[in-house]
Amino acid sequence: MTQAWNPEAYAAHGSFVHNLADGVLEWLAPHPRERILDIGCGDGQLTVRLMAMGVEVTGIDLSADMIAAARVRGVNAIEASAEQLPFADASFDALFSNAALHWIKDHDAMLGEAHRVLKPGGRFVAEFGGHGNIAAIRAALISTLERHGFHGREDGVNYYPTPEAYARRLTQHGFTVRRIELIPRPTPLGEGGMAEWIRLFRRGVIDSLPESLRDTVVRESTKTLANVLLDDEGRWTADHVRLRFVATK
Repeated sequence: MTQAWNPEAYAAHGSFVHNLADGVLEWLAPHPRERILDIGCGDGQLTVRLMAMGVEVTGIDLSADMIAAARVRGVNAIEASAEQLPFADASFDALFSNAALHWIKDHDAMLGEAHRVLKPGGRFVAEFGGHGNIAAIRAALISTLERHGFHGREDGVNYYPTPEAYARRLTQHGFTVRRIELIPRPTPLGEGGMAEWIRLFRRGVIDSLPESLRDTVVRESTKTLANVLLDDEGRWTADHVRLRFVATK
């Protein structure tokens, strides 16, 4: 399933992604004048924070619209795939990624490329969806899709591994895992709540449906989730779980 991104919708309903990145930035601990690659930079809001720390940052993303938004912010952003990086060997002191790796289809190809472009002794620091991420959201969406005859539409949209599984994968590609943790992060949602979360982060799934069914799937999934993710004050919380790691070459 191909996921498309709208920078305006992302800014309106996905700002929690970069607002909650302090922990992974702390693990990165960037040094001035380091050359860092931001994998899946999106609209560049977090990349700009890195730039303000005095590092030389290049961002990559598959979305042309998000790359355009990042460039408006002054980011050196390139439309490229993490599975085929357009850089020479040993080009970067560090690799960084926030809330992007779970969208990558071929992690073996990505990790091979990451190891290739990282300098010896360099570090790869990332945070993305881990095992159990959005379990309730996925269960509700899968149930709704199946009820309307669209079995399997949610399959393979994202990759949410356990720390043990991903540590093995990193090691197989030549990295030394220094630290890896699974971090539950219940995330309050803003205006638009769960319906806008689904429209933003499952746009590829929703757009694959007949147009006449799209709003129905969002509405029915949201109604189901109100039983577990909507509090008495009318506030939505997404059941996010993050996997964060530091690995060195």
